[in-house]
Amino acid sequence: MRRRTIHALLPWWVCFFGLLDLGVHGASGPDLAGLVSLMQQNGGAEFRRDVLAGMQAALGTRSQLPAPAGWIALEPDLIASSDQETRTLAQSLGLTFGSPVARASAKTLVSNSQKPMPERIQALAALLQVPDPGLPLLLQSLCSESGMRLAALRGLARFDHDKTPPAILAEYLNWPPEHRREALNTLASRPSYAGPLIDALGKQQIPRTDLTADLVRQLRSLNNPGLNSRLTEIWGVVREPSQSMNTEIESMKRAYSAGGSQPGDASRGRAVFNQTCAPCHRLFDSGGQVGPDLTGSNRADLDYLLQNILFPNAVVPNEYRQTILELRDGRVVTGILKSAAGDLFTIQTQAELLNLPKKEVIRSETLDSSMMPEGLMVGLDERQQRDLIYYLGRPGQVPLPASK
Repeated sequence: MRRRTIHALLPWWVCFFGLLDLGVHGASGPDLAGLVSLMQQNGGAEFRRDVLAGMQAALGTRSQLPAPAGWIALEPDLIASSDQETRTLAQSLGLTFGSPVARASAKTLVSNSQKPMPERIQALAALLQVPDPGLPLLLQSLCSESGMRLAALRGLARFDHDKTPPAILAEYLNWPPEHRREALNTLASRPSYAGPLIDALGKQQIPRTDLTADLVRQLRSLNNPGLNSRLTEIWGVVREPSQSMNTEIESMKRAYSAGGSQPGDASRGRAVFNQTCAPCHRLFDSGGQVGPDLTGSNRADLDYLLQNILFPNAVVPNEYRQTILELRDGRVVTGILKSAAGDLFTIQTQAELLNLPKKEVIRSETLDSSMMPEGLMVGLDERQQRDLIYYLGRPGQVPLPASK
């Protein structure tokens, strides 16, 4: 019993001496070497696991440190342990110490599709903590496995590798929505990836509807004038948020949070949506076709929701820019231009889809704004606002309120 108690407390005193050592002697000072010596003297699985856990906690997120004395000789035995946690800790520490043995072992584990997925993901996370120019090719190959894909895509964002964009774009359409979203995050992370992404949008290799407003802003934050110009031409108009916009969004977030742990009622929110949004937008199984379908958008992100509700003209895809047609009979038609092929303008108004002969149109102007008006929330009381926002963030459809 006494021995188990000592082992249970071991990570605490290991952390203490390890941290003291880091502060006084440097990462490879005598205390860490002493801990390695203890493991050499005591081959018990539980003892070694506790010591390794303490060393890991003491070192924290440090990387590329020199190995303490005795580590290189002991490491193969630790990595070959029958205890999975011991192997994982030894690999992680070995990578911290720049060990080729740990790197090779971790890569072998990550590449082995027969090994448990959590172990492989954990090993990949450890590999990503240490710079390795050979990792991009491994990460690209892991994108073919659904269970490893998200971790691999996130890892690829850390490297500037010319084969990454084509590897992602070649399989993009075969992936589920959440994996596509992560792929776009990676491609929007650096200018060398953003160029191929924008090219793919122009070639319709990636549906433009997949590129949400927050991703467009991320691309613009790369501050590359050439990319921004191409993005505006291919995708649409983007205006940078002003201080007043940010202030209004924060004010609305505070009002929403005032509703408590469940800020609104989803059923009541659906009723508000039907009155204010459904004439133009489709969500789940109902709504209009004037504006974008909201079902697949990034609705779980409160900032994204509020930006698009309060400032609908901040980011406007080309296909949803408002067009004004002035006719010879004096009528002015405003809507979304669906087609200008042949002899007809096909335009979707809030009420109907019209086919207008071009010879009857004397002026055509496409604006940088959408059909959605600003000030949508002004006509709603605070409870209606919270209900609407809460409903828009739900992952699935809810019933309408029971009729009185």
